Amino acid sequence: MNWNQLLCEQRQCPSKKRNTDERNEFQRDYHRIVGSASFRRLQDKTQVFPLDKSDFVRTRLTHSIEVSSFAKSLGQTCFLWLKNNAPDRPDLPTDAQIGEIANILECAGLIHDIGNPPFGHFGETSVRNWFSENMSSLRCGAVPVELMLTDRMKNDLLFFEGNAQALRLLTKLHYLVDDKGMHLTYALLNTIIKYPVDSCSINKSSGNIKDKKLGYYLAEEELFRQITDATGAHGMRYPLVYLLEAADDIAYGTADIEDAVKKGFLSYENLLEELKSERYLSRIESDNERRAYNAAVEKLSAKYENAKLRGVSDPKLNAVQNWIIYMQNIFINSARFGFTSNYGDIMNGSFTREIIQSPGCQADTLMFALKDIATRYVFQSSHIIKMEISANTIINFLLSTFIPAAVKYDTDEKLSSVEERLISVISRNYLMAYNTAAQGKNDCERLYLRLLLVTDYICGMTDSYAKNLYQQLNGIY
Repeated sequence: MNWNQLLCEQRQCPSKKRNTDERNEFQRDYHRIVGSASFRRLQDKTQVFPLDKSDFVRTRLTHSIEVSSFAKSLGQTCFLWLKNNAPDRPDLPTDAQIGEIANILECAGLIHDIGNPPFGHFGETSVRNWFSENMSSLRCGAVPVELMLTDRMKNDLLFFEGNAQALRLLTKLHYLVDDKGMHLTYALLNTIIKYPVDSCSINKSSGNIKDKKLGYYLAEEELFRQITDATGAHGMRYPLVYLLEAADDIAYGTADIEDAVKKGFLSYENLLEELKSERYLSRIESDNERRAYNAAVEKLSAKYENAKLRGVSDPKLNAVQNWIIYMQNIFINSARFGFTSNYGDIMNGSFTREIIQSPGCQADTLMFALKDIATRYVFQSSHIIKMEISANTIINFLLSTFIPAAVKYDTDEKLSSVEERLISVISRNYLMAYNTAAQGKNDCERLYLRLLLVTDYICGMTDSYAKNLYQQLNGIY
């Protein structure tokens, strides 16, 4: 792969650039994103705490802004380091291209979660589980839906994935001007395709991270081919994906701890005790990583002592918040090491891991510890479990209500009066996207697209909208 091709400015449809517009194509992408309704909806989508009323904890919007900032910084840090320390490498981008890389990563951070359904990652799980439990009972007329759909179509639903939904939303469902979505550049779109495999090619045991999850639906396969052929990344992970992924890990790995302390799920004492436990220390193999790990833990204690000396009103919270900033810098440097040390393998498509997990990286156990602590103290808490059960109830109801109507829609089978009204409730943009895509398709393909129509509609909902619609359709006012 080479940067002249990777930084492809092509869009689904050519757009005219005014002579007075001094922005590069990726800066133009940025303004299309921040002005979109899909981006604004992230302010009412769960990051960790569903339907939380606090103005402190992260939403999908604030999380995405943080990822955007980290991703841009990583792009600048990594490539400037390579320019300064390996200036004779023939596969380095130019100074101007480094600026474009930073622009792309900034945009990618903003949209990396834009396809996720309401109620966080558990919303994705709820969608997958619903199709797993209900696919066999669905009928299109007298024919079982399972018999009408191909394996690929069924797997798209059974392995439903927010990453694949993001590509779909950005390229088709943002129906503002036409059926080509936001008209974003192919370089940017390729950066958000974390897993360049279809739903029948997922292989979690392959040892290669690119095979871990579904990256695109059958409905977007032709577009996926166009994007990856244009960028030269066909069959491989696009290089900037590694930096976006690291930025996402840094953002939620540290923020979840801060939010957990602020909300009272985790105390300063709990955090310090956990970090000192053999649960994490036993994972460390190298002396260098052990020294780095111990230094980070000691820094947390030092931050607390310093906060007490300064007379801070809540020294424990202050210590954690200051330590989180310190840890973010540690992780950025670690990601830089992972990317630059494996740059050759990344550029030839043979690197198979996350960059923070690469050999010689001194922050792998630290990142593992923060994620594990957040999982045990927050995600497995009774409060979050109750909220996830509520979220599952809402999503199950919406799918069970809209899917039967969508199966009948656009067929010879007559819809009931309630089913007609349910179809009319679905966003006109999504209905227009379906009608455009369904033209010239056979019965099997149209059925598949109608099932996607419902997941499109639900994924476009905010947490509050999904909850309110559930209450309204159940007569709860």
